[in-house]
Amino acid sequence: MKNKGAIKFLVYAFMVVCLYQLSFSFLEGVYLNRAKEYAKGDSALEKAYLDSISDVEVLNMGIRKFTFQQIKEHKLNLGLDLQGGMNVIMEVSVSEVVRALSNFSKDATFNKAMALAESRQSNSQSDFVTLFDQAWKEVSNGARLSAVFSTRENQGRITFNSSDAEVIDVIRAETEGAIDRSFNILRTRIDKFGVTSPNIQRQQGTGRIIIELPGVDNPERVRKLLQGTAKLEFWETYENADIIQRIFDVNKLLGEEKKRSSGKEDSALAALSATSESTTDTNAIAATDTTNGDDLMKQLASADTASEGDTSKSMAQARLENPLFALMMPAVTQEKDGSSRSVKGPVIGTSSIRDTAKVNAIFARQEVRALLPRNLRLLWTVKGRVEGERFLDLIAVKTRSNDSRAPLEGDVITDARESLDNMGQVEVSMTMNPEGAKTWRRMTADNIEKSIAIVLDDYVYSYPTVRSEISGGMSSISGNFTVDEAKDLANILKAGKLPAPARIVEEAIVGPSLGAEAISSGLWSIVAGMLSVLLFMIAYYARAGVVANVALFANVFFIFGVLASLQAVLTLPGIAGIVLTIGMAVDANVLIFERIREELSGGKSMRMAVADGFKNAYSSIIDANVTTLLTGIILYSFGTGPIRGFATTLIVGILCSLFSAIFISRLIIDYMVEKNKTVSFGTGWSMRLFSNLNIDFLGRRKLWYSISGFVIIAGFVSMFAQGFNLGVDFRGGRSYIIEVPQGQKSTDIRAALTGPLTSAPEVKTFGSDTKFKVTTSYLIGQQGQEVDEQVERKVFEGLSPILGGKVNFETFRDKHILSSQKVGPTIADDIKTSAVLSIVVSILVIGLYILLRFRKLNYSIGASVALLHDVLVVLAVFSLFWKFMPFGMEIDQAFIAAILTIVGYSINDTVVVFDRLREYLGVHHVSENQKILNTALNDTLSRTIITALTTILVVLVLFLFGGEVIKGFTFALLVGLVVGTYSSIFVASSLVVDTDNWFNKRKSR
Repeated sequence: MKNKGAIKFLVYAFMVVCLYQLSFSFLEGVYLNRAKEYAKGDSALEKAYLDSISDVEVLNMGIRKFTFQQIKEHKLNLGLDLQGGMNVIMEVSVSEVVRALSNFSKDATFNKAMALAESRQSNSQSDFVTLFDQAWKEVSNGARLSAVFSTRENQGRITFNSSDAEVIDVIRAETEGAIDRSFNILRTRIDKFGVTSPNIQRQQGTGRIIIELPGVDNPERVRKLLQGTAKLEFWETYENADIIQRIFDVNKLLGEEKKRSSGKEDSALAALSATSESTTDTNAIAATDTTNGDDLMKQLASADTASEGDTSKSMAQARLENPLFALMMPAVTQEKDGSSRSVKGPVIGTSSIRDTAKVNAIFARQEVRALLPRNLRLLWTVKGRVEGERFLDLIAVKTRSNDSRAPLEGDVITDARESLDNMGQVEVSMTMNPEGAKTWRRMTADNIEKSIAIVLDDYVYSYPTVRSEISGGMSSISGNFTVDEAKDLANILKAGKLPAPARIVEEAIVGPSLGAEAISSGLWSIVAGMLSVLLFMIAYYARAGVVANVALFANVFFIFGVLASLQAVLTLPGIAGIVLTIGMAVDANVLIFERIREELSGGKSMRMAVADGFKNAYSSIIDANVTTLLTGIILYSFGTGPIRGFATTLIVGILCSLFSAIFISRLIIDYMVEKNKTVSFGTGWSMRLFSNLNIDFLGRRKLWYSISGFVIIAGFVSMFAQGFNLGVDFRGGRSYIIEVPQGQKSTDIRAALTGPLTSAPEVKTFGSDTKFKVTTSYLIGQQGQEVDEQVERKVFEGLSPILGGKVNFETFRDKHILSSQKVGPTIADDIKTSAVLSIVVSILVIGLYILLRFRKLNYSIGASVALLHDVLVVLAVFSLFWKFMPFGMEIDQAFIAAILTIVGYSINDTVVVFDRLREYLGVHHVSENQKILNTALNDTLSRTIITALTTILVVLVLFLFGGEVIKGFTFALLVGLVVGTYSSIFVASSLVVDTDNWFNKRKSR
């Protein structure tokens, strides 16, 4: 083995990197356990403890230090199906953006084109602007789009002489901008929601935004938060000097209350004091040139200079005497003589992000409000001023006493963009309509040398200082902006210009109890799957099996390490991918061991047999894994959510298994050979099991064609007769997993719900006899925040007699609905199209790879048709038996993931046979014939069967222990593995022979 030293270094380095990445997850677990031990069951106290150490350094690695918050950001995250939470796909209403751009034109032709585009959208993969363009061309009769869109608001971009293509370009740019603004607004809302490790991303090429919110327990609040229309406002502000003394009065009031409270502190504040963890880092805040009042500064200074033993007590005392300033540092400056004075501007204080809710609670108290002006409104900035720290400023906004609305709102903005001033500095130019210009002139005239707060969704994005009265509706906002910051502010200003509501078109909710069950079943399936493979490999390959098992342990370790380094999300399908990888990981070792056994049976020494065995197996290993890797990449490209998690795990697993088998197994076996240790590659029975085989597989190929043809024809008949059990994500609708008292049957649940839901829903037992999956299309075509709750109330209405009178709607929604899913009809159509496209693309890509790799068209045809055969047989089984199986056999995104995995596995087997055939043809220098193919099939049969057995074994374990959620998915894998093995042996090679014969006949004519 060449470069052994470099390979050893690579292996050790990879281990260290993986250990480093996994250490974050371990450390987080340590601190979570400490929090639970400290809180002793009090969830509020546990949260307070974790909040208190969020910005505390918990890991020092010399060159880099990590706070607890950073530890959480680097850990291996769990998916929603493992910890509970909410997955949402939102779609921006592009059609409403287009209508607004036209200034809601009443033009009959325009509205006819819009209606036509909207009707086609549900059955098309094209974006709405393209559909509108096509519809306009059909109905316009030569009319020009510029006649509709050359409005005052579009002045400068669209004129009456603009061509239709130019108008469409402007519309497309504006709709893209509206989607980007919606994305940014949603991201900000989510960041402020307080969810740990949220994920939000745009689905490129569409107006859709994917959002994952782990651990949320109030779906209704999330729906309202996400679907609310953006509210852009301009407010006058108070100067710090006008308000700061009142803020000190509030702190004094709270301090006096503490003294009178006979030593009983609030539990969360007591937790922070007891653990000596400051919620607001005074040193970090000092860097902003702000400080406390004189007395408070003296208290904190004395605490800082106290002896090490007294520091904790002194700081705790200072915080208890200054309850408000323990959470928020007031915006004052300290003079040289020790006195303090107010600062210029509307900032009254700065607080850690995690403490903002506590500060809000203080200022909401009635006795505190009595100390403040009635028209004072306190709003937080959306970003902090302290670089590298998580602190926000509190802004004093001045409202109108007789009107709760802002003096100026976002609907007056006609344009905003980043630009450069005369000095080359970045600024934001803003244009208003005449009504807005008039109000803006008055506001600026009344607030010279004061600030005006620009507020979006109750967060201050900017508070520029007015230098002079601004008339004409055109103004600029300057500051120390970067180009990106200026773009962001321009986007914020345009947020109120066009209505671009984002609606939930797909939703999945998993309750924490179901997530805990998924973790338990997933871990058991990993343990049982690994144990079964470990025992089998030792029983079949003896000491070489032990080597393979070491490589297998390393493989699983590497998989988790790489997933952690990628900050990937581990989902239940992801765990299924790991279990599947465990079965497939032994394939490379099986290929190597079988080749070594062949070399040994040919009379070679152990050293030569090992060297030649590895060398001769490399080609098959690479080809087999590249084809599986291609299907994983396609699955990742077309999948979303948990399916993408499965694809990520599969891709990482394939690469790690290759690394483990080729390098780690080789290093161990070479070491054993060099030390003259006994290396056995089989036991007595396993060495004899597949020896001297001479089965005529291809002589009976008409029989194999007949068997496959019969199953596929029966499947087609069933598909037309009874169809498939389509999942919610393929047909649209809502599904709920509901827990009810024991003794209920699915027929009872269906009968109870038929009336309220106006038609009989589909009801199936889900695992235990107390859980049922209810699927309905009731009101699925309607939009609105209240529709989801309306459907849930109807389900509650039907189940109330079964649940009993003590269960109210809130209890039902929180305790009895374990998970839910909603898919709108438009996105369901898109999912179906993407599913079919992913299967077709995967077969074509693999066929092309086989053609390029083997340079034989009949190889490519044989492999591609065999893959299509596997897909059709699995579909046939699901169509024939879905009504009879005791578990769900739904055609959904998970099923498509199973199909693509089967495609990758099946071609893996086929490529090994083809690779051996290519080797034999190179030795014998003959064209493909039945004898050579039969020899290749017989010589690779041991590898085919062993790999199939180990993979089927772990998938069977996953089917039995993996939980109800993925039972249909694992059953599809089981069927596919059997069918894929069958087609690799009996179908693909038969097709190679027959297509070769057909080509030869064509040539001889």
